[in-house]
Amino acid sequence: MPVTLDGQLVVAISSRALFDFEEENRVFETGDDRAYMKLQLDRLEQPAQPGVAFSLVKKLLAFNDPQAQRVEVVILSRNDPVSGMRVFRSAQHYGLPIQRGSFTRGQPPWRYLRPLRANLFLSTHLADVRAALDAGVPAAQVYPQSVRASDAHPNEVRIAFDGDAVLFSDEAERVFQAQGLNAFQQHERDKAAQPLAGGPFKPLLEALHRLQAEGTNAMRIRTALVTARSAPAHERAIRTLMDWGIDVDEAMFLGGLPKGPFLREFEPDFFFDDQTGHIESASLHVPAGHVASGISNN
Repeated sequence: MPVTLDGQLVVAISSRALFDFEEENRVFETGDDRAYMKLQLDRLEQPAQPGVAFSLVKKLLAFNDPQAQRVEVVILSRNDPVSGMRVFRSAQHYGLPIQRGSFTRGQPPWRYLRPLRANLFLSTHLADVRAALDAGVPAAQVYPQSVRASDAHPNEVRIAFDGDAVLFSDEAERVFQAQGLNAFQQHERDKAAQPLAGGPFKPLLEALHRLQAEGTNAMRIRTALVTARSAPAHERAIRTLMDWGIDVDEAMFLGGLPKGPFLREFEPDFFFDDQTGHIESASLHVPAGHVASGISNN
């Protein structure tokens, strides 16, 4: 039978999102790729330190067992193939069963998301993230300076999502930006029973919901909606999730309060938001990624 990834949750990730290659990247950005390749080759036996998305990847891979392969992680990197050897060596060092990767030596790797049918793409390169989102793949720009994930929940994958322009469309956000808070609240009150259209990360939430439903004794998923909405605009968000048949474990309607301190208490392995201000604040507390979609990113 031909090899297939059908039915699996497929996560595509860049090498800098998975491992801490910031020192090496400073050499890469000088434009001297030969010096970069030599540095990576010289450090071939030296495992890279875990990066921002390491905890998320490690926990998702724990859903696999001898009976079922539920999650596939693939490296999609602008690195060269020589440097790719160190990526695979580092993954092996940490016991991450990653066996697939594409290394493009500076060329955009996002085009390989289509044949992978990826459910998520994490990269530090904004242009690749935008291209992936345009192609309909949930994608986020990882902030390498983000605080690393807590190790307090070894048997839970904890993921937090913003609502508008992430899980939901940016319909309501457009009203807010054009007409202000009062108009936004009235708009959402009037349409409380009308589900919002899905945003770029709805397919990922659905895939996580399916993964959780399959179940495993080793790992479970805990999700949180963390939004600047407040009552009465909360009702439409809740009813939308109900209409999709998806449960989230926690919902935080913060009414404009800073999200960072609340995320610090939730301790996610990753947080997704469409606004850079929220990501910059959140990254002081938790691993975070910018979803470059919606009106705030036009």
